[in-house]
Amino acid sequence: MAFRQTGPALSISRRSLLRATALGAAALTLPGLTGRAQAQVPLKVAAVYTVPVEQQWVSRLHIAANAAQERGEIEYVFSENTANGDYERVMREYAEAGYDLIIGEAFAVEDAARQVAADYPDKAFLLGSSFKPSEDNPNFAVFDNYIQDASYLSGIIAGAMTKSKNIGMVGGFPIPEVNRLMNAFMAGVRETAPDATFQVAFIGSWFDPPKAKETAFAQIEAGADLLYAERFGVSDAAKEKGILAVGNVIDTQSEYPETVVASALWHFEPTLDAAIAKVKAGTFKAEDYGIYSFMKEGGCSLAPLGTFEGKVPETAMKLVAEKQAAIMDGSFVVEIDDAEPKSS
Repeated sequence: MAFRQTGPALSISRRSLLRATALGAAALTLPGLTGRAQAQVPLKVAAVYTVPVEQQWVSRLHIAANAAQERGEIEYVFSENTANGDYERVMREYAEAGYDLIIGEAFAVEDAARQVAADYPDKAFLLGSSFKPSEDNPNFAVFDNYIQDASYLSGIIAGAMTKSKNIGMVGGFPIPEVNRLMNAFMAGVRETAPDATFQVAFIGSWFDPPKAKETAFAQIEAGADLLYAERFGVSDAAKEKGILAVGNVIDTQSEYPETVVASALWHFEPTLDAAIAKVKAGTFKAEDYGIYSFMKEGGCSLAPLGTFEGKVPETAMKLVAEKQAAIMDGSFVVEIDDAEPKSS
């Protein structure tokens, strides 16, 4: 079971634990990124998260890491709710403690994270980032949730289910990793509702369900009868007002059986598994792992419709199937549009 650190600072016992594991780890790691001394020895993986592991985006990393640990491929520890000001220190403590692969999200601490990687060239770093890999950090690989394929398909369903053709969209921040999913969703909506209008809002937080809910209420008041729930709290507003919602990154259909009609799911397993294999083989380097989130790579999918099975118009589901097949065989490519979406 993963060690769960819930505060921004590491405790004395935590430091003792990390230092105690460092000696053992050193004996198992060859100089530089040349792989494990013994392939059967689990890789030591640590994660640093700025939000709770229950948060949508981070939860996908956490689930994938736990799955790899259950298979015996890695030993996994993590810190959650790590303040931006503590992020660099926590990364350094894990590196000093002998962890081979450090994962997490570097969006707000990009410069600090890359500096840590530069100071520990014999460790592998795989961080969520809006930037590309650099020759200056040969051991710093980046990833992102490129799930525009699934977002587009969920939009097709949304367009077929809205009656007012007025759709509300609540996001965290207007950054590329959010924008591309919103834009793909909007493109999908236009396939089945070309005259649809959108109310787009950002709450300026990655985890503020009350604020997201309040913003969603305002959009419903302005005529939206379907909401794009990029943040927690939006589906709660939809449920209370008796309208539909489309989920993002995770599947919450079981929690909102009469509300969430579709969701675009992110599967981090292909990304993490590729990194684990490369670290073990000694071939890990500065690369962009974004491709592993594409549908063709198994990195995203459209969630099962659950209680909405059979309730979505047949023509829309036929179009979803056609578009998905085309995405998988490469004959259709969903545009990656990182521009900030606007209300229209």
